[in-house]
Amino acid sequence: MAEDLLIQGRLRDIGGFAVHRSLPSAKKRQLGPFVFLDHMGPVRLDETHAMDVRPHPHIGLATVTYLFEGRGFHRDTLGSAQMITAGDLNWMTAGRGIAHSERTPEEDRHADRHVTMHGVQIWVGLPAAEEEREPSFAHWPKSELPLMNFSEALDIKILLGEFAGRRSPVEVLSPILFLDLQAKKDGLAELSFGEKEIGFFLAAGTLRVNGQTLAEDDLLVAGDPSKAKIEFTAGARMVVIGGEPFPEPRHIWWNFVSSRKERIHQAAADWQAQRFGRIDGESDFTPLPTSPPLP
Repeated sequence: MAEDLLIQGRLRDIGGFAVHRSLPSAKKRQLGPFVFLDHMGPVRLDETHAMDVRPHPHIGLATVTYLFEGRGFHRDTLGSAQMITAGDLNWMTAGRGIAHSERTPEEDRHADRHVTMHGVQIWVGLPAAEEEREPSFAHWPKSELPLMNFSEALDIKILLGEFAGRRSPVEVLSPILFLDLQAKKDGLAELSFGEKEIGFFLAAGTLRVNGQTLAEDDLLVAGDPSKAKIEFTAGARMVVIGGEPFPEPRHIWWNFVSSRKERIHQAAADWQAQRFGRIDGESDFTPLPTSPPLP
């Protein structure tokens, strides 16, 4: 039986907004179908601390944005213009190609409003047969996402997939699980998952998984997903992600994910030539990284 694997988040900057990145990692490139995990905040917003992710492209993946606190505004080349608030979920399928931006609303950038931004953005790889599907965007308000009173100490929201007989309404393209766990008071729970790979991410508070203490921004990949014991303190916020890994590897360069390296080269050329389309209300352009695409 495999041992639990602990991955520590690394500090990164996205458009002047600090995040901690747990996937991909040198220890594990992907977890089930998940190829990317960024933890945003928590940060108190003001004129100089806000999210300004300029227009940028994606292929071969779906982006999933979920906020614990605060708001963000999404625009894309399909014409989508959507505010996301705490508890909502955005699922954007890039498929053959899409560009989008993510920004803090102007009215939230004033320090006297005391607005906090806190959430996660994750990327889900697409099955090889779905990598070139038409791009799409879906917004799911918090009222439509199942919330379970798992115990007196723990609430669990089912964001993607199925858990304990409850299923998320979000349409997915491969076996996947994404849960938001919130501790109402100190407690412990024994959880069992049928997925081949499962990880526990600590966003806030104190958490022990199978006797191992996690710091905030740590991701623990369970050696045995069928039985996991978690201990937590009141106010802890945890995320569970996982599912079935793909039979073939995924290549990642910048914002592009594909089972084929040559497809990433093509996407880079298309972005450079500005063939991804325009985003209404945006005039910025994010240039390609200086490092060349995958060899």
